[in-house]
Order: sequence, then C-alpha cells, then structure tokens
Amino acid sequence: MHQLARATTVLITLIAVGLGVGGAAGAGAAPQPQGGPEPQVAVIGTGGTIAGVAKSRVSFQNYESGQLPVSRLVDDLRPEVNRLADVTTRQFGNKDSNDYSLPEYRKLTAAVDDALRTKDAVVVTTGTDTMEEFAYWLDLTVRSDKPVVVTGAQRPWTVISSDGPANLYNAIRLAASGRTTCFGTVVMLNDQIQAAREVRKADALRLNAFTSGSNGELGVIDQNHIRIDRAPARVQQCGKPGWKTPFDLDRIARRSLPKVDIAYSYQGAGPEAIKAFADAGAAGVVTAGTGAGGLSPAMTEARTDAVKNGVLFASASRTGSGAVYDPHVRGVIGAQDLTPQKARILLTLALAKTHNEDRIQHWFTTLGPERQASPRH
Repeated sequence: MHQLARATTVLITLIAVGLGVGGAAGAGAAPQPQGGPEPQVAVIGTGGTIAGVAKSRVSFQNYESGQLPVSRLVDDLRPEVNRLADVTTRQFGNKDSNDYSLPEYRKLTAAVDDALRTKDAVVVTTGTDTMEEFAYWLDLTVRSDKPVVVTGAQRPWTVISSDGPANLYNAIRLAASGRTTCFGTVVMLNDQIQAAREVRKADALRLNAFTSGSNGELGVIDQNHIRIDRAPARVQQCGKPGWKTPFDLDRIARRSLPKVDIAYSYQGAGPEAIKAFADAGAAGVVTAGTGAGGLSPAMTEARTDAVKNGVLFASASRTGSGAVYDPHVRGVIGAQDLTPQKARILLTLALAKTHNEDRIQHWFTTLGPERQASPRH
C-alpha cells in the first residue's frame, strides 16, 4: 500500500466531511494525490452481461452472459488502462448474477479482502440483475476501507455500442484514484457513482438503469474528471474502529447462513407465503408492504403466528422510496429506507450474529443515513 498517498486520501475525506454540506463541496474540489508508485488495482470477474457474447453485433438483448474471462475484458482496454493503474485480474466465477448463492457471496468477500491485503483497490464485475445485492453484501462484509467498486453492463461486451468497456474503464479509474476510500462499496455504471446501500436497478433494459432514489448519486466521472458531490454517512467513522460493520465473516460461525425470505403484499394478499416460509424453516422474513409497510389482514395474522414461533420480521416498503420505521410490534423491526431485497441481506447477516431484536433494530437504524455513532457490536 502506498502509505503517503493513502494517508493523504483519508485526510482529504475527513476534511471534506468536517466541512459539512455532506462532504460534497470539499470532496469534489479536493486534489488527487500526485506522484508516488503506480496504484495497484485487482479486477475480480464474476460474469454477467458485461462478460456476455451476443448472437450478432446488434443483438442487444439476445446473448449469453458470463462467457468472456475478465482477463479478456481488461486486455481489450489496454494500453489505455495501463495509464491508470497496474491492473491484475482474477476469475472468481463466470455466470449470471442470479445464479450466485449466499455461500458464494461469502467466498467473494474473502476474495475481495484477500486482494486488498496487497492491492490498493478492487473492482468487481458482475451482472446487473442482482448487482445491488452483490454490492450491499460487500459493503456490509468487506473489512478493508480501501476502495471497492462494482460495475457491469446492460449490453454484452461484443455488440455495437456496448456500455461494458466504458463502465469497466471508468470503474478502474475510480478505484485507482482512491477517491472513495472509506466510502465502503460503490457502484459505477453509466458514468454515475452510487452508494451500495442506496443504489437500485430501476429499468430492465436502459443504459441508465440504476438510481439512488431521492438520495441521488454520489458523483460522476466526466472523462478525466472524477466529481464527488457527497459521501456516504459511514465516512464519519473513517479511520476509527466504528467504520467497520459488525459483520466480520471470520467471526461468524462457519455454519449455514440463516434462511430469510421476502413476502410481497398486495390488495387481498393471503397468508400462504408467510406460512410457507415459516414452515420451511425461515429464521426471518422481510415483508414488502404497501406504503409505509402495510400488510393485508391475512398477512398480518400469519405474521403474528410466525412471530410466536420465533420468526423475526423486517418491515419494508414495496414503493422503492421512503422509509419504514420501528413499528413497535413484537417480532417486527422497521427496515428504514432499505429496499426489501437489501433488507433481506442485512437481516440475514444480523441473524447470523444474534437473535436479539433490539440489537438488530439498532443495526437497521444506524448502518445507513442516520449513522452517528459506532454500531453495537
């Protein structure tokens, strides 16, 4: 690790946050460290559309994902990418993002942390379908505060006007810059930098498919310019023990992760989904409720019965925006502004560590925008 450059980057981050304005103006205007050894960036490939091969050069939606090795993708960007960093590659997997399991997520965290022991930053390429879950998992579990950037593509590598090459190039540029030190994991697509906790896929096919809702993007990459407009709340803990989340996978028992499912509410929804999940051994269930977490009467009754049998519920909203706060109902915690799929990731990790309801609610409240103090470990 280039200690001087890293110390400068961390100092800039802390000064930016201390200036207020969400760390925006200071972070955006701060100069990048100059001189010193070339940054070392590891690109870890997991497949997805970015590694896809199309049936023809104009088959934008007809293709096979996860076909090209990540080394090929990076080599296609040479020699230009060589001016950004010393880039190495590792093939973690090569398949559709939907095909990965949580045990594989666990191995991916280990791969990222292992790379960051010797590299300055990591870029992870993956499919966009579950990219928001991939990124949020890494945000919660990676122990290093060095930059982790997740990227992918909406169009396969081999078609005319694929977004893959530009996305990967910009992800490496961002990682090499060190500008997202202490940000946790970020997502970089379509020139936009987004926080892992907030980003969500909002369109099935368009190139500008990802959004952070009312929070907005963290910044953008405009060719040679990286503009950071704001920083995630966790940079307030930069350089302190509280920066790390409670979810050190090396300290979580090597047993299977708890089963957590999502039940979707709608007009007249019945109790069957919740009953089935509970009967199948779910330790937790996230409800994607109407409005601020509303459920049908039948789902509410099924939830009450499941709570009596030890199932913990996280109440989220299906709207994609807004928050669900602590409902003060036994066995039910508020998922705050997390989408149901991200609430499932956090609840899974929380239940792997404890079944204390108050402690888990505290994590849902503090591991995000309202984070003002170190979380309870």
